[in-house]
Amino acid sequence: MGGFNTSLGDGFLLVGFSDWPQLELTLFVFILTFYFLTLIGNTTLIALSRLDVQLHTPMYFFLCHLSFLDLTFTTSSVPQLLINLHGLDHTISYGGCVAQLFFWLGLGSTESVLLVVMAFDRYAAVCRPLQYTAIMHPRLCQALALVSWAGGFANSLVQTGLMMAMPLCSHRLNHFFCELPVLLKLSCKDVERTEAKMFISRAIIIVIPPALILGSYVHIARAVLKVRSEAGRRKAFGTCGSHLLVVSLFFGSAMYPHLQPSHGYSESKGKFVALFYTVVTPMLNPLIYTLRNKDSQVTVRRSQHDSGLERPGSNPRRQTSRPKRKNTRGVAECCILYRTFKPVPVSWYRAESPTMKKAVHVHTFTPGNGETAGQPGGVPDKQQGDGPVKAT
Repeated sequence: MGGFNTSLGDGFLLVGFSDWPQLELTLFVFILTFYFLTLIGNTTLIALSRLDVQLHTPMYFFLCHLSFLDLTFTTSSVPQLLINLHGLDHTISYGGCVAQLFFWLGLGSTESVLLVVMAFDRYAAVCRPLQYTAIMHPRLCQALALVSWAGGFANSLVQTGLMMAMPLCSHRLNHFFCELPVLLKLSCKDVERTEAKMFISRAIIIVIPPALILGSYVHIARAVLKVRSEAGRRKAFGTCGSHLLVVSLFFGSAMYPHLQPSHGYSESKGKFVALFYTVVTPMLNPLIYTLRNKDSQVTVRRSQHDSGLERPGSNPRRQTSRPKRKNTRGVAECCILYRTFKPVPVSWYRAESPTMKKAVHVHTFTPGNGETAGQPGGVPDKQQGDGPVKAT
């Protein structure tokens, strides 16, 4: 952008949707509504995940990062779009355009890597259930989140630097924000090498992550098909289905503008595709995870009960007691079936009973006085029910 900065230092003119003036009012109301829903939905999901102890799990830890990414990703472009739709000033400064491009690419790339991390979390939960809490240690989760942010913004730094080195011959951007494919069309000369480098950087973020996610779900599908319980299959598909739907919406809309050469990019179609993954997708993500996840539904009901907004006839106590019973019963079943259980960290435990808050070190059970024909390892009858399993 060096040549542009010396000759056209005033900035860029964002055309936006001025080609369709009859749609500007409708788009303004539509985008403003979706933007507020995005803010409310993602903020609520972050607050619930942080305040409810039962949601202090690796999945919701990464989901908090995803919600924060959706908030900032939308905010990096939508306020500028609303100003352009409502006012007469459609310009953006050179520095503002570079900053918007850098943060928009960085946040989008970070979300791409984070979705791979969330797929690994689902793989560990379904395919390695006994070692799940040992694998997804809090330090590992924090390290994976840090790698996602660092990798995303490193990729953005490379692409933004290459873009700034290209000379531009026009200040008219036929888009509603500074998107990379539109900026490439303003280049004064043929820069095939630079564009090839940028294409490789985009492909690393847009092609490799979906391939890794698809591979993890192949292993997940094989593990789920081996489960005999219909309820277990339904729960596994419900949890993984939310993530898979979010992945499809994000990468499906991002591949169109970023995996084609700049000369074949349609600016008119690109506006509406960009509108989908900058406005609609961030709004749908919290709804998808909330409506398809029972833990989130229970937390919402509990918060409604605490605030006095629950529906008449509902019983939050009975609804919130089920996850606790399932957790303790799951530990008992694992001990009965496998007899061994590795020591696991206690940071992700969701149970509130004093016995479950302590570190659990379960060793191989040996037959004892309480052993019966249907209970190997000396586990008495009363420990197969709702009570916690005590280590020997």
